[in-house]
Amino acid sequence: MEVDYLFQIGDNIVYPMHGAGIIKGIEEKEISGEKQLYYVIKMLIGNMQVMIPTGKVLSSCIRPVTDIMALKHIIHIFEHGESESLLPWKQRFKVNTDKIKTGSLQDCAEVVRDLTRMKNEKALNTSEKKMLDNAHGFLISELELIKGITDNQIKSFY
Repeated sequence: MEVDYLFQIGDNIVYPMHGAGIIKGIEEKEISGEKQLYYVIKMLIGNMQVMIPTGKVLSSCIRPVTDIMALKHIIHIFEHGESESLLPWKQRFKVNTDKIKTGSLQDCAEVVRDLTRMKNEKALNTSEKKMLDNAHGFLISELELIKGITDNQIKSFY
């Protein structure tokens, strides 16, 4: 019996709030007396391994790594896009958190862009500094897995 999986071993994926990773295996595990198939994902950030039930991969918003054509649009937004209007920091923090949770490369790039611009104008508070560091890490982890990207394109996000 052959099973059709959404992702295959070796696929590059993005897991929202964790960054990019590589599917290293598909394993059956028994947890609490229930057997399930799990994707075994090697995350690039933190050198950790994550296991996601294959049946819950869609609800977890895991997606394939962006391709080089979509990246060109993201680079344009990153360099030339308009930043959000200045919201009070609590609202801005919530908006940025929601963007990161989507797992979208564009949303993550917008958070990095906007917080970097703010940082260049004034000091960020501790929460926003941490958010910028995390979002930047998620962004770079995906960029490193995009086929055809150059080191110079990655460096444009530093």
